[in-house]
Amino acid sequence: MKAELTKFKVKEGKSEVVDEWIGYMRDNMDDVLLNLEGEKMYVETIFREVFMDVEYLYWYSIQSDENGEKIDDTHLDEKHLEYMDECIDKTFRPADMQAEVVMLPEHLRQLIR
Repeated sequence: MKAELTKFKVKEGKSEVVDEWIGYMRDNMDDVLLNLEGEKMYVETIFREVFMDVEYLYWYSIQSDENGEKIDDTHLDEKHLEYMDECIDKTFRPADMQAEVVMLPEHLRQLIR
């Protein structure tokens, strides 16, 4: 099991497109959940923050990583990748936070395995 939290910077002036992107995911949740299943991703949450007039998106996930293999992300659909390309500032290096403690009951850990 692997828990991750990554911070991405939103391109200036793209807040309305981020709204559209979030709406797209909400409106297509069945497909989003199929993608997660294909990636062996069990929880994925997107947080949004504006700090000092700069907008950020944070991706939090819990995923399978039993064998230490890279998770296959080829299941992401084209529209999601288009939104990501339009909204995420590639000049800002994504910040991966270090998971120090993962608090997940054993019965849920067993389900993930």
